[in-house]
Amino acid sequence: MRKLFIFLFGILTLTSCKSEFEDNSDKFKTGVFEIPAGDDFVKETIIRKDSIQISKYGDNIDTLSIKWKNNFFYTLRYINPKNSLQKDPMFVQINKIKKDSYDFTVKIGFSKFTKKGTIYKIK
Repeated sequence: MRKLFIFLFGILTLTSCKSEFEDNSDKFKTGVFEIPAGDDFVKETIIRKDSIQISKYGDNIDTLSIKWKNNFFYTLRYINPKNSLQKDPMFVQINKIKKDSYDFTVKIGFSKFTKKGTIYKIK
């Protein structure tokens, strides 16, 4: 009887547990985002759809291709680069996900240059 009670209690415990982690790892792949001004960034509005990212900052608008390696790493490339620096890919690593934002590190090309920032999803 005791073994039956322990078995039933174990089954009840396992079936009543709900995971606190909700898998919403795709939520940053499409939508409208913003990088606020500050820390060497100008305010930038980003629109992502499919494999395209449109970036608006100041009076400039750039179109980039975006290729996701997984839910935490993607590569950006300017479709029409305006200078030699824009010809290099940008490798973006998502470091920490919050409710409506994520912290990232971007590396330009194969250089040692990296920069950290936060992107907020606004739509």
